[in-house]
Amino acid sequence: MNELTVISGPSLPAIMAAADERARFRFLEFFAAQIRNPHTRRAYVGDVSEFMAWCFDRGVRELGQITPFHVAGYVELTGKTHSAPTVKRSLSAIRRLLDWLVTGQVIPQNPATSVRAPRYSQRRGKTPILGADEARELLDVIDISTLIGMRDRALLATMLFTFGRVGAVTAMTVRDAFVRERRLWVRLYEKGGKVHEMPCNHKLEEYIYAWLEVSGLKNEFDAPLFPTIKKGTAANGAPGTLTRQHMDQKDAYRRVRKHGLAAAIASAVGNHSLRGTGITTYLQNGGDLEKAQDMANHASISTTQLYDRRSDDVMLSDVELVRI
Repeated sequence: MNELTVISGPSLPAIMAAADERARFRFLEFFAAQIRNPHTRRAYVGDVSEFMAWCFDRGVRELGQITPFHVAGYVELTGKTHSAPTVKRSLSAIRRLLDWLVTGQVIPQNPATSVRAPRYSQRRGKTPILGADEARELLDVIDISTLIGMRDRALLATMLFTFGRVGAVTAMTVRDAFVRERRLWVRLYEKGGKVHEMPCNHKLEEYIYAWLEVSGLKNEFDAPLFPTIKKGTAANGAPGTLTRQHMDQKDAYRRVRKHGLAAAIASAVGNHSLRGTGITTYLQNGGDLEKAQDMANHASISTTQLYDRRSDDVMLSDVELVRI
């Protein structure tokens, strides 16, 4: 069931269900035509549905009855139970949807325009970042005598060495690992429809080549580079049977967590930790911030700076000066 199914039919928010057909169509069109990233769409569907349910519980029965007081009150209350970034995203979803309804002449004006989002400034990312030694241990602990292990090592290494988002990595096909000037490159389809190509680190090159050889996928160019394993075929020492289905984010997360626990890593390492670890390690080893931004496909360099932990060494040496 996709996000559009969730907000249509019997699950359509009550306020929208009571609207005319043109308004309902415009509402669904917003999510289908304006929000291209599936993860953003999923979040926006939840944000808008929760807001409209909240309004309905307070007597709002039509879109035109929503006022700036409703939007401001919702933002104020959700700010007590949710983080500032979540509230800002929720307000953005509401504001963008209502703008879309205004331009479609469904409502005369946007009641969310005058409502300010909560202030939020972040100088440091919250994603758990691994040290270089921990990252090596994470890869080394994987049992590469198994088909699953070979796949997992190549998968985790791709996230580490390319700074790729998990969705872009798991969506790769065999064709997206290609040779250019005698070096293996990878092609990632990132947010906003951007195609990002970059050469492989020598370790990543080794891991991907080994995976393609043992999996038998090297000539199946349209097959998923990181497919799932057919359920029940990897039990009792059996090598496992590859499907032709891509792993998804949840699949990747389960594998990252499994290997993180096996490596006795204390941090709650997840998919994004690998991307962040790659960026951080690159910068700590003298990498250029602007090049890191390009490699990570960040729209703003301020996002890349969240992964710059080079000041940690200074902070650790400073606190040790408090000799008591």
